[in-house]
Amino acid sequence: MLLTAKISDIAFSSALIHADDAVSLGVKEGERVVLTSTRTKTQAVTDVHISGKALSSGEVILGRITAEKLQISDGESVSISAREKPASLRAIVKKMDGGKLNREETASIVKDITSGVLSPEEISPFVSAMYINGLDMDETEYLAREMIESGEKLSFSKKPVVDKHSVGGVPGNKISLLVVPTIAAADLLIPKTCSRAITGAGGTADLMEALAPVAFSAAEVQEMTEKAGGVIVWGGSTNIVPADDILIRYEYPLKINPRGKMLASIMAKKKAAGSDICVIDIPTGPGAKVADETEGRILAGQLIELGKRLDMKVECALTYGGFPIGRDVGVNLEAAEALRILEERDGSGSLVLKSCAVAGIALEMAGVAARGSGADAAMHLIQGGKAHQKMLDIIEIQGGDAKIKSSDLPAGAFSYPVEAPEDGYVISISNRPIIDIARAAGSPADHGAGIHMDKKVGEPVKKGDTLYTIYADREWKLSKALKIAEETVPVRISGMLISRVA
Repeated sequence: MLLTAKISDIAFSSALIHADDAVSLGVKEGERVVLTSTRTKTQAVTDVHISGKALSSGEVILGRITAEKLQISDGESVSISAREKPASLRAIVKKMDGGKLNREETASIVKDITSGVLSPEEISPFVSAMYINGLDMDETEYLAREMIESGEKLSFSKKPVVDKHSVGGVPGNKISLLVVPTIAAADLLIPKTCSRAITGAGGTADLMEALAPVAFSAAEVQEMTEKAGGVIVWGGSTNIVPADDILIRYEYPLKINPRGKMLASIMAKKKAAGSDICVIDIPTGPGAKVADETEGRILAGQLIELGKRLDMKVECALTYGGFPIGRDVGVNLEAAEALRILEERDGSGSLVLKSCAVAGIALEMAGVAARGSGADAAMHLIQGGKAHQKMLDIIEIQGGDAKIKSSDLPAGAFSYPVEAPEDGYVISISNRPIIDIARAAGSPADHGAGIHMDKKVGEPVKKGDTLYTIYADREWKLSKALKIAEETVPVRISGMLISRVA
């Protein structure tokens, strides 16, 4: 059936057709159709919506996204037909029934997800099936390989290419802003692609964006890495492993991250970025994604095994993630804290020690430091100022100000110091409440929002001392954050009365 296209400037990807045309095509609301431009012969698969009033029979309203895919203008004709059920649906049902997918079935699913053949209603069951029935190591490898093939890949002539990843889940885990320039300062390549915050107070891409732009194409990432030695960019803009970005959209509402899919996601992104060596930070402890060291070792073994299957050298660092890392949580606060360490060449504190430990493993794996001396070598690069200079090089090549200082990153204009109710020692700081307070204050969207931890675990306090300070760019968000702080009590002091029950 031929229809005349009416292009809407709204950025949606559906097609709106008249009810009479829907009857002729034999399609119902929400089903998928194939659109073909009669001029360019390009195709797009999209879901269909039906109206008897918004348009006339013989017309189709297309959103800007679909029109761009078809490379057509207003008034041109398009052919529309009902989509045949793809073979990938049978594979999805197989996984829902607890079956094991082979390479061909996995390839069909990933290809149809990336190309838009599968609808949201068809992708969601696949994500749920991975969560409920799991993936064995063969299925995980297949998924990783097909994710790699779903987008662009980087390739570097200089070897080895190093990367770093954190499983995440811990507030204040800003170590990439220290690890990446330290590794690059050792004359190694590190094309670090990273994510924005999903449930946290700031992803690495959010933090880096306070210092420089982070959205670049894959070709730009490769060119910048070759020139500066490293980059810290948002993976969502690169078209590297786009299938994973799509699947994440369906995980997010349910707050699930199937283990096999998580493994495939991590390693696919590293392999597609051209990395030969990868060190993975696995924070463990109360409130972290990984509950304890035993679970951490199991996860590490799986990542190492998958790395071998993909011809990558992988080592994992089990770190403590039972409370925030460093003293700051929130975009400007965290970026300033990391930059301050590099500026002052500060070798003290848990943040720099963890960063050096992780960077040190990478330096040893790459052969630029002897076994057991990597952390010291990383510390030397920070204390000698080379890591700071390399960070400025990275900021400059990504379009930021090479003269930026930590003092140029302001905290929010509104703040409130939360005081200790009595004398004692800080015995715990809970991750989830800290994240919830920082997000309520506006992070990561509001760069000045967040929390500064005036006291950390083990430190003595007197009644009236400031335990932590909440910052916000908007006064009403500060009030919202304070309410959550009062309800959750994220910082506990020895002997402190938590609540009274009568």
